[in-house]
Amino acid sequence: MAATKDEVIEMLTTAYRMEIETAANYLANSINPDGVRAEEIKKNLAADITAEMGHAQQLGQRIKQLGGRVPGSNALHMGNQKQPSDDTTDVMSLIQAVIDAEQAACNHYKKIIRATDGEDFVTQDLCIRLLADEEEHLVLFQGYLKEYTRG
Repeated sequence: MAATKDEVIEMLTTAYRMEIETAANYLANSINPDGVRAEEIKKNLAADITAEMGHAQQLGQRIKQLGGRVPGSNALHMGNQKQPSDDTTDVMSLIQAVIDAEQAACNHYKKIIRATDGEDFVTQDLCIRLLADEEEHLVLFQGYLKEYTRG
């Protein structure tokens, strides 16, 4: 059974919040980590901030097109993702946090894709494209995890 327009707006709003939270955590994790081993990951995360904010913009536009309202910071209710570690040399924790965030995003986009199947092709197409981006980020960080755990 397809989701109602209000349910789709709610799911898109959740995705919007997730993207904003991911961008905030990527910003912190592109600055805070210390050590040679963290440099490549910091560079990658710095580049991904723009992608995550672009996702949020696209989601916000779709929310508006459906008649919803894009929430401001007070309505975002962030803090659902693993927060940056206090140990600035804990690269493994950082990698796992990114994997967890990307996996959660993939799962949420798949939920929206299923909920809009056959009914809201524009939202479905948007979420398919965003899912592809998130899967690309996920695979990259799963590769980092392999490198750090093979040891």
